[in-house]
Amino acid sequence: MDDKMQIKEIEAEGLSRTYSVTVPKEELAEQLEAKIKEMQPQVSLKGFRPGKVPMSHIRKMYGQSIMKDVVEDVLNKSSQQAINDNKIRPAGQPKIDLRANGEEVTNGTADLEYQMTVEMIPEFEPVDPEKLKFTRLTSEIDAKDVDERLAQLAEGQKTYKKKAKTAKAKKDDAVLINFTGRIDGEAFEGGAMEGHQLVLGSGTFIPGFEDQLIGAKAADKLDVTVNFPDDYQAANLAGKEAIFETEVIEVQGEKDAKLDDDLATKFGFETFDKLKEVITEQVENEYKMQSRLKLKRAILDELDKKHDFDLPPGMVEAEFSNIWAQVQSEKEAGNLDEDDAKKTDKQLEKDYRKIAERRVRLGLVLAEMGQKAEVNVGNEELQQAMIAEARQYPGQEQEVIEFYQKNPNAIAQLRAPLYEEKVVDLIIEKAKMTDKTVAKDKLFEEDDMI
Repeated sequence: MDDKMQIKEIEAEGLSRTYSVTVPKEELAEQLEAKIKEMQPQVSLKGFRPGKVPMSHIRKMYGQSIMKDVVEDVLNKSSQQAINDNKIRPAGQPKIDLRANGEEVTNGTADLEYQMTVEMIPEFEPVDPEKLKFTRLTSEIDAKDVDERLAQLAEGQKTYKKKAKTAKAKKDDAVLINFTGRIDGEAFEGGAMEGHQLVLGSGTFIPGFEDQLIGAKAADKLDVTVNFPDDYQAANLAGKEAIFETEVIEVQGEKDAKLDDDLATKFGFETFDKLKEVITEQVENEYKMQSRLKLKRAILDELDKKHDFDLPPGMVEAEFSNIWAQVQSEKEAGNLDEDDAKKTDKQLEKDYRKIAERRVRLGLVLAEMGQKAEVNVGNEELQQAMIAEARQYPGQEQEVIEFYQKNPNAIAQLRAPLYEEKVVDLIIEKAKMTDKTVAKDKLFEEDDMI
């Protein structure tokens, strides 16, 4: 920008600074001329050869529109210069308050005058990670965890075998049935099936249907009377009583899946030993992840204790607003935890504002520590995170990737957790670490993670 621009600090309070900025109308006029000159070779108007439209004619035809672009560009550049000249590290987007008449500015008859208020990142010295000490909790893998996981896999592969003709169906049995549903004596679309296997107690049919089949035997014929729920997806059936003429073909009992090579092949493994090896690795990884989660919480707690500095009010308010919106949403849905449900809004607001302050403080500390250690998140890491996010939306992967490519703020939201984890890794590497083996219950006990 031209050195004729005037930047003057008019207010300084805490981490907030307000500047008065004036850009002379002559400077705007020069920028306009430069813009028109830059455009001239590309302008094509009837009656003129391409690229030969006189600048005076372009100014007459498009001057007002071009000047609006010039003012916006000058506003952005001058506000950035004010920040750079005063060596400010902004904690967010500056607030711009135009003081000049906008129409007069774009007409070229008035200077561009505005006030800019910006919050600064506080100056502080982060703790040296080499001076920190932590105890890392670990636990021996419980063989029961692996056995339970394998049993769950087997449960999911459960099969059924035919029972004796005189056997009465009980809960958890399966029945093979034919049925036809009628409302007011008329069969309805989708209400009939043949040879359908229904597990009693699975809750997959209309409420009350499965209960009425308990005690039935092979070859039994019975009418099952049910009411479709009021919110049933098919509006023509919602809230109506239906009678299902049902024939039981056979009653089937559970057949436990064996923990053997046959089970393993259903999951793509050649042997049961290989399946067990993979499941064991999964459980081990869960233990490791939980150990890191505990350690990270301890690190964040320690960083919070070690730092005390003023926080940018705008950052705290933005963080609190996000948290509070989630709290209100959970409250309306009746999902607040037991302790929070007992508190008044005033008490909740006080508690969650403290959480917002903690998050902002820790975010600033981690950012400063990362900057000092020259921590960076590379494009390849971002690309991997983007792909991982896209995979959560099967069939829409390309749209998700394009969304991130076109939205810098979305990319920033991907980068933030990656950066945080890398700084935590740095602290783990530099700090004095003592490993302590504890019982599984101690490792997995819940913390109030914030």
